[in-house]
Amino acid sequence: MPPRKALLIVHKSTSDPGRVGRLLSERNYELDIRCPNLGVPLPSRMAGHDAVVIFGGPMSANDGRDMPGIGAELDFIPVALESGKPFLGICLGAQLLAKALGARVTKHPEGLAEIGYSRIAPTTEGMAYLDGPMMVYEWHREGFDLPRGATLLAEGTVFPNQFFRYGDHAFGMQFHPEVTGEKIEQWTLRSAERLKLPGAQPREAHLSGFAQYDGTINRWIQCFMDRLFDSVPGENEHLESAALSPTSA
Repeated sequence: MPPRKALLIVHKSTSDPGRVGRLLSERNYELDIRCPNLGVPLPSRMAGHDAVVIFGGPMSANDGRDMPGIGAELDFIPVALESGKPFLGICLGAQLLAKALGARVTKHPEGLAEIGYSRIAPTTEGMAYLDGPMMVYEWHREGFDLPRGATLLAEGTVFPNQFFRYGDHAFGMQFHPEVTGEKIEQWTLRSAERLKLPGAQPREAHLSGFAQYDGTINRWIQCFMDRLFDSVPGENEHLESAALSPTSA
């Protein structure tokens, strides 16, 4: 099979696609990594790409007027969705997807952050993607309302909307399945001031959580990517096969 090309949108010069990028490469995708915040343009159509992933970042999906890069992403997302090709938004990427679909992106009403490992649980519809609760890695202070026409797949406690599907091939995850142990080390050192926010967990909890939960996350995201990025638009409607597993509470 000839290589396919995935457009990976990042938000800082130091960003990297982590585990998700590695898994795409293993699935015969060429990675086209672009950072609109640095002035790198996004394509006007999807003819040259077979999939899109938008990663996280410290900015807000509400920064469209102040940050041209965020505005460019919001303009691009409908183009990507119209193509029917696989689309994944991670953290800020999920918030951008929700906002592009007309939903609100807001801070927690009590000013809480969700930084560290937290438990998500599948909805009834989400049992096709998660066969039970799972601990996932979070790093955010804003969340999103569920867009009209979207299906909620997993819920959390602090920020209820954690994982959703829009159409057959577009997904948004509030959590970070791409994060490696090295990246957690870097984030908790370079952004140590964020660990003082209400609701944030101490660095030790991040490191111990990685040792305890990452094996499950790694197996889960590999299964999910097999189903999303190896699928062909129009086939495997809603990716409805056996629930992705394993999971852990």
